[in-house]
Amino acid sequence: MSTDQVSTEDKGGYRQINKALNICAFEDYLKGQTANLEQIPDVEQVTERVLRVRGQNPGKFTFQGTNTFLVGTGASRILIDTSGGEPEYAKLLASTLESRNISIKYVLVTHWHGDHSGGVPDLIRMYPHLKEHIYKNDPELGQKDIYDGQQFCVEGATVEAVHCPGHSEDHMCFILKEENSMFTGDNILGTGTSAVEDLGIFMSSLHKMMDQKCRAGHPAHGITIDDLNTKISRELSSKYRREKQVIRALKNLRDYGQNRPVVRDIVNNIYGSSVDETTRTLALEPFIDEVLRKLAGDGKVGFQACRGQRKWFLIASEQNSTPMPHLQSSVTRATA
Repeated sequence: MSTDQVSTEDKGGYRQINKALNICAFEDYLKGQTANLEQIPDVEQVTERVLRVRGQNPGKFTFQGTNTFLVGTGASRILIDTSGGEPEYAKLLASTLESRNISIKYVLVTHWHGDHSGGVPDLIRMYPHLKEHIYKNDPELGQKDIYDGQQFCVEGATVEAVHCPGHSEDHMCFILKEENSMFTGDNILGTGTSAVEDLGIFMSSLHKMMDQKCRAGHPAHGITIDDLNTKISRELSSKYRREKQVIRALKNLRDYGQNRPVVRDIVNNIYGSSVDETTRTLALEPFIDEVLRKLAGDGKVGFQACRGQRKWFLIASEQNSTPMPHLQSSVTRATA
């Protein structure tokens, strides 16, 4: 299916994000256009303490839609995420609460992206008492902050916040202590991989998530993850493979006499020059640039700024490289 063909049922929530698209997510997106995603019920009791309510916003990047979760066993529950403000979700949530004779005590928003925070106004409209109980890291006006390690308790559930930025600066995950499980937000998905704002910070957050040693994961998109650390480990391995690809490309280009390639040169070396321009400019070049910035932060590559472009080189081999003449610019080793 062409990337510009959008189903009339697409209610996905990533249009508001003006960030580099992670090529892993782009590849999985392309596969997802032809793959049959596993069906997720509108409402499902996933575990004794976790009731999943699907966000009614399926789309190319939200897959089956945003998963929201009612957590606890008593009459008062914690709601994690609010979907994107779709009227269908508001009706579904209201009927779910009424049919089970339960209410919401706290609303925890994993991060600012519209498909997670967009339902907050509807919640306050339907349940005015929640105006004082909306929690988000780096909160919006009228919301309350969440700090790393903060706990929220209702009958049958203790939920602990873990700050895990990278996908977004404010991204929080939440641990359900009684079940040793984690609500992973957009950091780890049940389907595909996520776009990121800062690859280095994101990878550090994945390690932090692994350190929690949670058994299962409840992602914001896709099905439940039975073995969370294995899933995270695979995600990290994929990212490290990308770093090795970039380093290998820089070595290849150096051997061919290109001591200071720009991003487009590196993309051509990895993926070939026949990639269509849309894929190159919207996916490949932004992601390779993000990998280079991460490697710069690690001190493995540097760049030379020249005429509005970064010309990249390997730190370890720089002393053996032939200097480029007449470049009126400074060399930067690790500031990206």
